[in-house]
Order: sequence, then C-alpha cells, then structure tokens
Amino acid sequence: MKLITENREVKHNYFLESPLEAGLVLLGSEVKSVRAGRVNLKDSYVVVRAGEVFLLNCFISNFDKTKMFAPDERRTRKLLLNKNEIEKLSRKIKEQGYTIVPTKMYFNGDKVKVEIALAKGKHLYDKKKDKMKADLVRYAERQIKF
Repeated sequence: MKLITENREVKHNYFLESPLEAGLVLLGSEVKSVRAGRVNLKDSYVVVRAGEVFLLNCFISNFDKTKMFAPDERRTRKLLLNKNEIEKLSRKIKEQGYTIVPTKMYFNGDKVKVEIALAKGKHLYDKKKDKMKADLVRYAERQIKF
C-alpha cells in the first residue's frame, strides 16, 4: 500500500466510524497526476445517488503533458462499492448528523483506492477536549523522557 494523500482535517472535525475501502473510477491523465501526488482531498465529500456512490469536490490537477483531453479538476468521480455496503451507507446517512468523508487515497497494487468513513460532526467542546487530551499525552511523554 503506497499512500498518495491523507485528509488530516477530517480527524479534527469529525468522529470517524466504520472505514471502507472503495475503488475510484479515473481517466488516464488523472491516474498520471495521482501517481505524481497532485491530489487534494480537503473539502471533498461523498454522496449516495440512485444506488451509486460519488466523490465530490476532490481536486486532481491536470497532467502537464495532456493536450487534447483535460478533464475538469474537481469533477464528480464514481466510487466502486458492493451493493450491501452502499445500502448500509445510505441507511446511516438518513440518520441525523452522519455524512461520508474520504480519509485517504492510496495505491493498492495498481489500483487507486479511497478510504471513506462514516462521520459525525464534532462540536467545539469536543474539539477542545481532544486538544486537551493530546496536550496531556505530550506532557506525560516529556516527563517520562526526562
């Protein structure tokens, strides 16, 4: 598994549940840009429409040497999942407060995969609590070191 990009902001803004691996439908020039690491998952999200799952607002820059056909950098891309997984995700989304967000993109062999997770938004007090925990852990590690 070769990591291409990771969306670290998601862990700060959401409680993540049940990660899934999904295949990603890309065009040839997009695969070359992904291999070059020119991908950004920030502000991207996943929707379920008519029994299919789509990745929206994911930025994959155009490949430099593409002359004739250059796809839109933020176009909607289809994700490949089992029917059971899609039904499970659509049931969870109908519950209040759940959304689906991509957490990372990586190569699994020759295939480009996206890890998506069900997410529930954090409140400001949850973010403060997480920051305090991280500070306490960092302080304890420093004390142990010395």
